[in-house]
Amino acid sequence: MKALLLLIALAAPLFAGFDHSHTLFTDVLKKHVKGDGFDYAGLNKNPDKLGAYLVALSKVPHSDFSEWNPDQRKAFLINVYNASTLKLIIDNYPLKSIKDAGSPWKQKRVKVFGDAVSLDHIEHELLRKNFLDPRIHFGVNCASVGCPALRSEAFQASKLDAQLDEQARKFLSDSSKNSVDAKGGVLHLSSIFDWFKGDFVKKSGSVEKFIAPYLSEADRKAVLSGKLKVKYTDYDWSLNKP
Repeated sequence: MKALLLLIALAAPLFAGFDHSHTLFTDVLKKHVKGDGFDYAGLNKNPDKLGAYLVALSKVPHSDFSEWNPDQRKAFLINVYNASTLKLIIDNYPLKSIKDAGSPWKQKRVKVFGDAVSLDHIEHELLRKNFLDPRIHFGVNCASVGCPALRSEAFQASKLDAQLDEQARKFLSDSSKNSVDAKGGVLHLSSIFDWFKGDFVKKSGSVEKFIAPYLSEADRKAVLSGKLKVKYTDYDWSLNKP
């Protein structure tokens, strides 16, 4: 009962009118994001703010959500995905990979709009189908080394474009996942660009044209030359611990 009352107290300001700054989630991220990793052990010991945030998300009726502007809806759904993934990990902690949690993307454990849905539903049905923005793939986090790192702040509609651009630029500058070898004639890309190639092509005409603006001038020229062979890097599914 004490824990329930604490969750209600923490989330109360959001019940009155949704907080589009996502303050509770930013508090969680600031405390537990460590470089490109995340302190799941620490969150597992102090999960109250995350719990309160998830309760607040679950209380938003679809009628309100549908009245928000596109960036508010997009930021909300990316944060739903990331917060729910963190909850999935600590509910199964300790584990070496998100894949150790059964079928993590199929489990209907995300409470939103009065229903319980899966992470796949959030990503593929609500985000990808409704927003022609491949940068979503740099925003959602699958708790793995291979995915783009979590930010130490929640996504917010007021600065969403800048946040997603920064996510894309940072991810593409990580040479363990993406790199341009102009001399060798190879463009090394994360498997994300293979799995969701259609999203990038639909937006920009090709993966190369999509990533070009986020690269240095020299790399941009090499990528747009059409002379580089694409090779996809292996995806590391191990838990993104510090």
